[in-house]
Amino acid sequence: MTLRAAREEDLDALMALLADDEVSAARGDVASEEDRPAYAAALAAIQADPANALLVAEAADGALIGTLQLTRIPGMARRGATRLLVEAVRVRSYLRSSGVGSAMMRWVVDDAAPALGCALVQLTSDSARVAAHRFYERLGFVASHVGFKYRVV
Repeated sequence: MTLRAAREEDLDALMALLADDEVSAARGDVASEEDRPAYAAALAAIQADPANALLVAEAADGALIGTLQLTRIPGMARRGATRLLVEAVRVRSYLRSSGVGSAMMRWVVDDAAPALGCALVQLTSDSARVAAHRFYERLGFVASHVGFKYRVV
Protein backbone atom coordinates (compact mmCIF):
# COMPACT_ATOMS: atom_id res chain seq x y z
CA MET A 1 0.00 0.00 0.00
CA THR A 2 1.10 3.54 -0.75
CA LEU A 3 -0.13 6.72 0.91
CA ARG A 4 -0.31 9.66 -1.46
CA ALA A 5 -2.10 12.96 -1.86
CA ALA A 6 -5.63 12.66 -3.21
CA ARG A 7 -6.15 13.81 -6.79
CA GLU A 8 -9.21 15.04 -8.63
CA GLU A 9 -9.51 11.69 -10.43
CA ASP A 10 -9.86 9.99 -7.02
CA LEU A 11 -13.13 11.78 -6.29
CA ASP A 12 -15.49 8.90 -7.11
CA ALA A 13 -13.45 6.46 -5.03
CA LEU A 14 -13.33 8.94 -2.15
CA MET A 15 -17.10 9.37 -2.26
CA ALA A 16 -17.48 5.58 -2.24
CA LEU A 17 -15.14 5.27 0.77
CA LEU A 18 -17.25 7.74 2.74
CA ALA A 19 -20.47 5.95 1.75
CA ASP A 20 -18.97 2.55 2.73
CA ASP A 21 -19.51 3.44 6.37
CA GLU A 22 -22.80 3.27 8.30
CA VAL A 23 -22.22 6.42 10.34
CA SER A 24 -21.19 8.49 7.31
CA ALA A 25 -24.03 7.13 5.20
CA ALA A 26 -26.51 8.06 7.93
CA ARG A 27 -25.19 11.64 7.74
CA GLY A 28 -25.80 11.79 3.99
CA ASP A 29 -22.51 10.52 2.53
CA VAL A 30 -24.16 8.17 0.05
CA ALA A 31 -21.95 8.81 -3.02
CA SER A 32 -24.82 10.46 -4.89
CA GLU A 33 -23.91 11.96 -8.26
CA GLU A 34 -25.85 15.10 -7.34
CA ASP A 35 -23.46 15.64 -4.42
CA ARG A 36 -20.37 15.36 -6.63
CA PRO A 37 -19.96 19.16 -7.06
CA ALA A 38 -19.90 19.64 -3.27
CA TYR A 39 -17.24 16.93 -2.85
CA ALA A 40 -15.22 18.38 -5.75
CA ALA A 41 -15.31 21.84 -4.14
CA ALA A 42 -14.24 20.39 -0.79
CA LEU A 43 -11.34 18.52 -2.37
CA ALA A 44 -10.22 21.67 -4.19
CA ALA A 45 -10.39 23.69 -0.96
CA ILE A 46 -8.33 21.10 0.92
CA GLN A 47 -5.75 20.97 -1.86
CA ALA A 48 -5.48 24.78 -1.90
CA ASP A 49 -4.83 25.03 1.86
CA PRO A 50 -1.22 24.26 2.84
CA ALA A 51 -2.33 23.37 6.38
CA ASN A 52 -4.50 20.53 5.02
CA ALA A 53 -3.85 17.29 3.21
CA LEU A 54 -6.26 14.63 2.02
CA LEU A 55 -4.44 11.35 1.58
CA VAL A 56 -5.47 8.08 -0.01
CA ALA A 57 -4.15 4.60 0.61
CA GLU A 58 -3.60 2.92 -2.73
CA ALA A 59 -3.23 -0.84 -3.09
CA ALA A 60 -0.60 -2.35 -5.40
CA ASP A 61 -3.30 -2.80 -8.07
CA GLY A 62 -4.17 0.92 -7.94
CA ALA A 63 -7.43 0.52 -5.99
CA LEU A 64 -8.07 3.15 -3.33
CA ILE A 65 -8.56 1.28 -0.08
CA GLY A 66 -8.40 4.04 2.52
CA THR A 67 -8.31 7.75 3.16
CA LEU A 68 -7.68 10.31 5.88
CA GLN A 69 -7.41 14.06 6.19
CA LEU A 70 -4.69 15.86 8.11
CA THR A 71 -4.84 19.44 9.36
CA ARG A 72 -1.87 21.17 10.98
CA ILE A 73 -3.03 23.50 13.75
CA PRO A 74 -0.57 25.93 15.38
CA GLY A 75 -1.64 26.71 18.91
CA MET A 76 -0.90 28.66 22.05
CA ALA A 77 -1.78 25.94 24.56
CA ARG A 78 0.84 23.42 25.69
CA ARG A 79 3.56 26.05 25.40
CA GLY A 80 2.81 26.84 21.77
CA ALA A 81 2.46 23.24 20.60
CA THR A 82 1.35 22.50 17.07
CA ARG A 83 -1.27 19.78 16.71
CA LEU A 84 -2.02 17.43 13.86
CA LEU A 85 -5.74 16.80 13.54
CA VAL A 86 -6.75 13.54 11.86
CA GLU A 87 -10.22 13.43 10.31
CA ALA A 88 -12.34 11.18 8.11
CA VAL A 89 -10.26 8.03 8.53
CA ARG A 90 -11.86 5.40 6.32
CA VAL A 91 -10.85 1.92 5.15
CA ARG A 92 -12.88 -0.16 2.71
CA SER A 93 -15.27 -2.30 4.75
CA TYR A 94 -13.93 -5.57 3.37
CA LEU A 95 -10.40 -4.61 4.50
CA ARG A 96 -11.17 -3.47 8.03
CA SER A 97 -9.09 -5.35 10.64
CA SER A 98 -6.53 -6.18 7.93
CA GLY A 99 -3.85 -3.72 9.10
CA VAL A 100 -4.55 -0.98 6.55
CA GLY A 101 -5.88 1.49 9.14
CA SER A 102 -3.09 0.66 11.58
CA ALA A 103 -0.47 1.29 8.90
CA MET A 104 -2.05 4.61 7.97
CA MET A 105 -2.22 5.80 11.57
CA ARG A 106 1.31 4.60 12.39
CA TRP A 107 2.55 6.68 9.44
CA VAL A 108 0.67 9.71 10.81
CA VAL A 109 2.19 9.33 14.29
CA ASP A 110 5.69 8.15 13.34
CA ASP A 111 6.34 10.14 10.17
CA ALA A 112 3.86 12.92 9.36
CA ALA A 113 3.54 14.49 12.82
CA PRO A 114 7.30 14.75 13.47
CA ALA A 115 7.95 16.00 9.92
CA LEU A 116 5.36 18.73 10.40
CA GLY A 117 6.71 19.72 13.82
CA CYS A 118 3.60 18.54 15.65
CA ALA A 119 3.76 17.73 19.35
CA LEU A 120 0.32 16.14 19.48
CA VAL A 121 -1.85 14.04 17.17
CA GLN A 122 -5.54 14.36 17.92
CA LEU A 123 -8.80 13.14 16.48
CA THR A 124 -12.46 12.94 17.26
CA SER A 125 -14.63 9.91 16.74
CA ASP A 126 -18.40 9.63 16.71
CA SER A 127 -19.63 8.10 19.96
CA ALA A 128 -21.35 5.34 17.93
CA ARG A 129 -18.00 4.08 16.61
CA VAL A 130 -17.20 1.72 19.49
CA ALA A 131 -14.95 -0.53 17.38
CA ALA A 132 -13.04 2.52 16.13
CA HIS A 133 -12.48 3.64 19.72
CA ARG A 134 -10.92 0.26 20.56
CA PHE A 135 -8.77 0.56 17.41
CA TYR A 136 -7.41 3.98 18.40
CA GLU A 137 -6.79 2.88 21.99
CA ARG A 138 -4.81 -0.14 20.71
CA LEU A 139 -2.64 2.35 18.81
CA GLY A 140 -1.95 4.31 22.00
CA PHE A 141 -4.49 7.11 21.67
CA VAL A 142 -6.12 8.14 24.94
CA ALA A 143 -9.78 9.18 25.23
CA SER A 144 -8.82 12.19 27.35
CA HIS A 145 -11.38 14.79 26.26
CA VAL A 146 -15.08 15.15 25.52
CA GLY A 147 -15.81 16.69 22.15
CA PHE A 148 -18.73 18.88 21.17
CA LYS A 149 -20.13 19.83 17.76
CA TYR A 150 -22.64 22.46 16.77
CA ARG A 151 -24.36 21.96 13.46
CA VAL A 152 -24.72 25.31 11.65
CA VAL A 153 -26.49 24.19 8.46
